[in-house]
Amino acid sequence: MPKLLQKFHSLRRDYEDLKIVVVDDGSQDETAAIAESFSEVLDVKVIRHGENKGLGCAMMTGLQWICEKGTPNDVVVTMDADDTHDPNHIPAMLKKMNEGADVVIASRYQQGGEQVGLSQYRRLMSWGASTFLSVLFGLEGVKDYSSGYRAYRVGLLQQAFERFGSQFIEARGFDCMAEILLKLRPFRPQFAEVPLVLRYDRKAGPSKMPVLETVFQYLFLARKAARLDDRS
Repeated sequence: MPKLLQKFHSLRRDYEDLKIVVVDDGSQDETAAIAESFSEVLDVKVIRHGENKGLGCAMMTGLQWICEKGTPNDVVVTMDADDTHDPNHIPAMLKKMNEGADVVIASRYQQGGEQVGLSQYRRLMSWGASTFLSVLFGLEGVKDYSSGYRAYRVGLLQQAFERFGSQFIEARGFDCMAEILLKLRPFRPQFAEVPLVLRYDRKAGPSKMPVLETVFQYLFLARKAARLDDRS
């Protein structure tokens, strides 16, 4: 977290209206205190969960707060705070937004993308999941459905919250990232991607993703996609 916030401090020279929202999902470490210690040099908002509720709840909490406070033309970037996502990708993502994209994904599967420090097994599982979701959803411009490093136009998210309410993000695990794309699909947004170098070698601890559980969650998501298509 300190290294990540230091990088944002450097980025602030180019983005004076930068605001950072940290969702502390019931962590047992000093995440919240570390984030708040940067409040003198960064505009930081910390939202705490009293207990660990999972990635989906953390995304829901953060995006809902931003949609309530932000304007439709604002852009929100979501990313992991474990130093695997480099903020230096943000300028390229914002460039795509300025060119008309509504959602920009930092993608491991674009030319120039890479996964450093990830086992062959995890690489294969990630590739298989993205291939499955590509066949299932077929969203133009999307190759990496599970990347959590994204930029969204706030107005698009506000539309999604208006339509789905508390059911916008129902998944609690890592499948929530694909669910978000699924729920945004009815609004016909323009998707784009930029290459992502995912730095798992910088991650302090092991991945928290339960692989088999996530596979079953994706299968459940496939059923949900079919139901949503029937309603459209």
